[in-house]
Amino acid sequence: MSTTFDTGPSAATVSTVAPGSPSVPLDDAYRYCADLARSHYENFNVGGWITPRDKLPHVHAIYAWCRMVDDLGDEVRPEHAGEPSATDGGPDYATTQHRLERLDWWQSELESTYTGRPSHPITVAIQNTVRVFDIPREPFLRLIQANRIDQGSGRFATLDDVLDYCAYSANPVGHLFLYLFGYSDSERQRLADCTCTALQLTNFWQDVARDYRDRGRIYLPTADRDRFGVTEDSIASEKADNAFRALLRYECDVAMELFRQGTPLVASLDGPARLPVALFTRGGVAVLEAIRGQDYDVLSNRPALSKGRKAWLLGSAWLLNRFGLGYGLPTV
Repeated sequence: MSTTFDTGPSAATVSTVAPGSPSVPLDDAYRYCADLARSHYENFNVGGWITPRDKLPHVHAIYAWCRMVDDLGDEVRPEHAGEPSATDGGPDYATTQHRLERLDWWQSELESTYTGRPSHPITVAIQNTVRVFDIPREPFLRLIQANRIDQGSGRFATLDDVLDYCAYSANPVGHLFLYLFGYSDSERQRLADCTCTALQLTNFWQDVARDYRDRGRIYLPTADRDRFGVTEDSIASEKADNAFRALLRYECDVAMELFRQGTPLVASLDGPARLPVALFTRGGVAVLEAIRGQDYDVLSNRPALSKGRKAWLLGSAWLLNRFGLGYGLPTV
């Protein structure tokens, strides 16, 4: 049995292997995921023409699942169909307890994905995707755990603690992507971990001011802040002094080295998987370059890639690959 659904300009067909009738029609479930993926800002859009048409719905489904778990752990008000609502309806809905309850609900949806009949459009789509590609629970569970960790103090003692957090918040996404392209070996997963951790760190250093202002979180390790003489008050002031710039330069160097360590992953992949991985690596490096370009002051102005810069990165990566010249990635 197959189900045809709209993914934008053209249609794609996905084999349906889930038994019985889902609570939401599968075509509607994948359409819901596609709409969610296209509506959220990222440094690069999810999917698009660089993703093979037969993989695109599944990429959208995984992105939507990851986006949902982040929203449940972060957002102040519910905005997704099926999410438990507040009992009092008051403005302070998203207490830590409420967030944890929402994450528990999402984990129960995940369990239904593997053992029963999920109710949410995203998990209906994910149930089909995990069966098509034989994806285990572990990456999804680690992403939920990352959002449980986020309900803590929002502070990390050492860089090792931050890297351990990335093993929950970022690295599972790379494993999920590899599963979609038929890769489950430990070596490619290790290389993907380097790239995904580098991307996560880059996002942290790009968003130091916003993470503190909007969520009360500081991912810059306490030990490093103490070593460079950066206080929480200086971050709150949103004015980058020399100590802060030196600290961020150090942290950006760590991220760049991880990008270099993960670079061999691109060459180890077959053609369809190479360009997306190369593009996200090039995009992450470009953000680090943008941070360096404003002398590591991410407090008064958030560095971001312009549409023109994104287009250049995409076009140049495609052309380099098209003519067999590689991807212009950092070398080890």
